[in-house]
Amino acid sequence: MKTSLTVLALVLLLLSILAGCAPGPNPSRKMASEHGEFAGFGLGLWQGFIAPFVFVASLFKGDLNVYEVHNNGSWYNFGYLFGLACFFGGGGNRTSRRCGKSNIGAGAKIDD
Repeated sequence: MKTSLTVLALVLLLLSILAGCAPGPNPSRKMASEHGEFAGFGLGLWQGFIAPFVFVASLFKGDLNVYEVHNNGSWYNFGYLFGLACFFGGGGNRTSRRCGKSNIGAGAKIDD
């Protein structure tokens, strides 16, 4: 009885922590910025690519944003995620070919 109550409390605590991380609506979406512009795919791609650098700089300077809230929606998000994927190199399955290693499994026998 006591362990099931502890497990229930831990599950509820975990669910409440995860609910705090859930994304909410963006009230500035499809609203023009102070310059009268929306951020689209191209700006999302660029900002996704420079996001790691901007994040590090934002730790030292408080007025930098990593994500543009005045965007056109899905196209900006797609460009942003694509820019991040380009920066971090994607899947990484080409590294074995670049280093000259073969893709032969560990149990395969190699004939000389």
